[in-house]
Amino acid sequence: MYAEIEPYRHGMLDTGDGHQVYWELCGNPAGKPAMFLHGGPGGGCSPTHRRLFNPERYNALLFDQRGCGRSAPHASLDHNTTWDLVADMERLRTEVLEAERSLIFGGSWGSTLALAYAEKHPQRVSEMILRGIFTLRREELLWFYQDGASWLFPDLWEHYLAPVPPDERGDMIGAYRKRLVSDDRKVQLRAAHAWSQWESRTITLLPSTAHQQSLAGDDSALAFARIENHYFVHHGFMDEGQLLRDAHKLHEIPGVIVQGRYDVCTPARTAWALHKAWPRAEFYLVDDAGHAFDEPGILTELLAATDKFSR
Repeated sequence: MYAEIEPYRHGMLDTGDGHQVYWELCGNPAGKPAMFLHGGPGGGCSPTHRRLFNPERYNALLFDQRGCGRSAPHASLDHNTTWDLVADMERLRTEVLEAERSLIFGGSWGSTLALAYAEKHPQRVSEMILRGIFTLRREELLWFYQDGASWLFPDLWEHYLAPVPPDERGDMIGAYRKRLVSDDRKVQLRAAHAWSQWESRTITLLPSTAHQQSLAGDDSALAFARIENHYFVHHGFMDEGQLLRDAHKLHEIPGVIVQGRYDVCTPARTAWALHKAWPRAEFYLVDDAGHAFDEPGILTELLAATDKFSR
């Protein structure tokens, strides 16, 4: 990746409905406008994400979506929907990035949000780079959180099942919802750590201590699990299959889709469906990778894409 870099500006966006959204600008103020969308929802940005953009060529905006990272209030579910985040992106584009259009870079949930934004505001997107495609269809949720990925990781699945009594396991997302919004913080935290570690332990092709530790803290685990589960319970605040249904709206936007063949979190079937629905986007299936953006083959393709579009 590119060298470590500090933001040249940062601040908070007051959304007007109780949220303060942290944002930062990195790189060259006169460079190509780009907006980075982190995963989760509820994951937050890290300094590593800044290193995906050539600092001489890009003016990159990163922000922590509502309720997570450095945004406030922490782990809040109020006024926290896909369309609230799309509205935040529009304000950040005009008020902070001050750009007519920008490149949108998103992975995992970030790809979901990128598609939602681009399908609503296609004229505001110059290009898109998407990784680990997730469109929040019910079958995608059931695969990872109910029955599917559990066949590959039965040992880790037991840790995910542990906070939920056997008679509630027919709807794991709903059972976790009850615990993540509990008034008992101990109940919340037990569920939050089990939920977040299920994902952290399965997103790489080979086990990664760094990924497992990334959500080990109480605050990060709680924001990640509460907000992610909140979006899943409400089906992303979208119609079933909406993002693939409306992919025709992307026909004038150049793009790159990067997908790990052994991505268990967001299997390649969804990326392939997007590739078919959005033929203008180049498609790269990395044969020796899982879900995480920093796996070598995936990272190579992502950096090649940011380099290509910077020209």
